[in-house]
Amino acid sequence: MRSAYSVETVRTAERELMARLPEGALMQRAAAGLAAACADLLGRVYGSRVVLLVGSGDNGGDALYAGARLARRGAGVTAVLLAPERAHAGGLAALRRAGGRGVVAGGAAEGAGGGAQGVEELVERADLVVDGIVGIGGKGGLRPDAVPLAAAAERSRGAVVAVDLPSGVDADTGEVRGVAVRADLTVTFGTHKPGLLIDPAREYAGSVRLVGIGLELPAEPELEALQNADVARLLPVPRAESDKYRRGVVGIAAGSARYPGAAVLAVAGALRGGAGAVRYVGPAGDAVLTRFPETLVSHQGPKHAGRVQAWVVGPGAGDDAATVGEVLAADVPVLIDADGLRLAEAGAVRARRAPTLMTPHAGEAAALLGVDRAEVEDGRLAAARELAGRYGATVLLKGSTTLVADSGGGAVRVNPTGTSWLATAGSGDVLSGLAGSLLAAGLSTVDAGSVGAYVHGLAGRLAADGAPVGAHDVAEAVPRAWRNVLG
Repeated sequence: MRSAYSVETVRTAERELMARLPEGALMQRAAAGLAAACADLLGRVYGSRVVLLVGSGDNGGDALYAGARLARRGAGVTAVLLAPERAHAGGLAALRRAGGRGVVAGGAAEGAGGGAQGVEELVERADLVVDGIVGIGGKGGLRPDAVPLAAAAERSRGAVVAVDLPSGVDADTGEVRGVAVRADLTVTFGTHKPGLLIDPAREYAGSVRLVGIGLELPAEPELEALQNADVARLLPVPRAESDKYRRGVVGIAAGSARYPGAAVLAVAGALRGGAGAVRYVGPAGDAVLTRFPETLVSHQGPKHAGRVQAWVVGPGAGDDAATVGEVLAADVPVLIDADGLRLAEAGAVRARRAPTLMTPHAGEAAALLGVDRAEVEDGRLAAARELAGRYGATVLLKGSTTLVADSGGGAVRVNPTGTSWLATAGSGDVLSGLAGSLLAAGLSTVDAGSVGAYVHGLAGRLAADGAPVGAHDVAEAVPRAWRNVLG
């Protein structure tokens, strides 16, 4: 399990650890890990040109001490100081002793010509740029004097390494409210921060390398991301005495005369999701049977479909509010997707006694919350938590970062798998069937949502392999993804 903690929690853990260590020891641990990551990225340290972008906080101190280590190995290291009077004194002294030099942003370098243009050229020609401008407490994007340096770093021919997280992004929320540094690698200390796992900030972080520095953190994080081993423990596996009913039966109430394909794709996901049988109700029964003759089709509505352990309602349902209401009245777990989100009454969802899993994309979440889509996309964590609390349900917010938030609070799950090729019509219908089948097999709404998203994302990667795919390709790749996880 990959965990992420809030800035406040990290700060508290750092203070407690520093109280037990010699002065400066914690920063040296961080600097050693940062220098090692930079050296790995450079390959050849001796003779390389390294530029440090240094702000006024401990983040800048980490960069300076790491720069000193690289300078001792023969790198030419220059620190660009945005606030020279507030730069970390010990780190700057260590850099100078190791043969490095300093330059004031917009000013003159020690032993060299200066000027703003000269500093930007220095950044652009570097083999490695280290972003130590702002630490995890930064808010609201970069200050104006740092913006030209961030732009020069993006133009640089070398790699950009962020210290703890890219400057200008919000560590707690993943929001980017202005200009921020775009890194190729982020070296983060002690634990992941939520912003490193959530878009849009995640896109600025590049690859992430975690350096342990000995922090003691609480058992429950702000955010957690399942890994293969976690998912493997949760995937339902039939026992010797299992039959199709003991494994769980999922009901799919989906499709319409206009959108019969949504029903077919939801059933495709459900058949591959671990339940023993799939019951379908709706007007697309003939299309479903043609593609999947093993489906149990009923034409008499959810109440007369037979016993199920979970329902999926909404994909391609059009305006069939009656079926949505009938499913919501069932005393089993229900997954609501697509048109079902629009048709479900908030009061009916909140009144449910059985668990509910809602699976909106950003546009649907915005409509449910009464805000602009951009507000959801820019603040995905807040939107998922707000929607879960408002509806008393678990919410799987789909998108470039898929989040699973529970109404009872606790850690929000972030999905680490997926590919941009999954942004294709019908992909969400496959996910709803897959997650609904996991519900029927006995997983909780949080586990069904996060495991379903994980397997679905992995299936998307395997199916695409760098090329366009359709939703049916994703469904067909689910067994391969399942085996990949277990293997």
